[in-house]
Amino acid sequence: MEYKDYYKILGVTRKATDDEIKRAYRKLARKYHPDVSKEKDADTRFKEANEAYEVLKDPKKRAAYDQIDPSRPHAGQGFQQPPHWNSGAGFRRAGPADDASANFSDFFESMFGQGFGGMGGGPRATRRQAGVKGQDHVSRVEIDLEDAFSGGTRTIRLRAPTLDDRGRTVERERSLKVRIPKGARTGQRLRLSGQGTPGQHGGPAGDLYLEIALRPHPYFTVDGADLILELPVAPWEAALGTTVKAPTPAGAVDLRIPPNSNAGKRLRLKGRGMPGKTPGNLYVSLVITLPSTSEGEAGEKQRALYEQMAEEMAFNPRARLGV
Repeated sequence: MEYKDYYKILGVTRKATDDEIKRAYRKLARKYHPDVSKEKDADTRFKEANEAYEVLKDPKKRAAYDQIDPSRPHAGQGFQQPPHWNSGAGFRRAGPADDASANFSDFFESMFGQGFGGMGGGPRATRRQAGVKGQDHVSRVEIDLEDAFSGGTRTIRLRAPTLDDRGRTVERERSLKVRIPKGARTGQRLRLSGQGTPGQHGGPAGDLYLEIALRPHPYFTVDGADLILELPVAPWEAALGTTVKAPTPAGAVDLRIPPNSNAGKRLRLKGRGMPGKTPGNLYVSLVITLPSTSEGEAGEKQRALYEQMAEEMAFNPRARLGV
């Protein structure tokens, strides 16, 4: 049986605080979760992180684990429990391997046993299993920009933990109704209480954290709370100025194009970006678009107009480049 260095697995020191341990675990859970990770050893690394966190998040388990000196020879293959391990600690085997630790290593089982309950007491202490809270679960979910902009309740499908007929934790596809807050952004997490891994022996279920990712939009680019739109305009619209229709997530609006607008000119629509305590802005970047030259007589007229413009409006648009 191999000794497990739980601190090394989570990438923290033995003096790490509870918050540091939690952050390290969540980082690994996001990286190696089988739903999203493409790493070859993702499943193994995910289980190792779960096992390490199961011990280090619990003050009693962590204190008992810290009694082991990792520098001693027993820290390698052939690890044996320290003498009188169970005396005072109270970690005992308490039933068949069907609880939350069923997928953990032999090292974990030898140290804490199934159920890992019954703290304190003596020979007459009760062997009743304590309820075990289920593991938290992290899933990435993609939503459309329109859903993030308007918010509301949406039904999503994802793979999430549940119990099979034999009481084992498995992942199955299921539908969940989720309330999307207005202005939801990529990276934001939504917590669904009690929707994580089911608890054991009457313990509460863990929580499900949905990590939002916005799907690419055909018109808008998201930059924090702001939105960016590239708006095509005709050469004469940019030169003479006019009012055109411009799309926004809330619907089309009238946008005034100032005269003599160059390509790339940015116009700001205040408060038309993503909703929030401080709404973002919508920045419209002008893209001057030429009409396609037609064939036949119509095409000849268009070319004649371009030639006339070249003669009467001749200028060097590259003068500032020194060429």
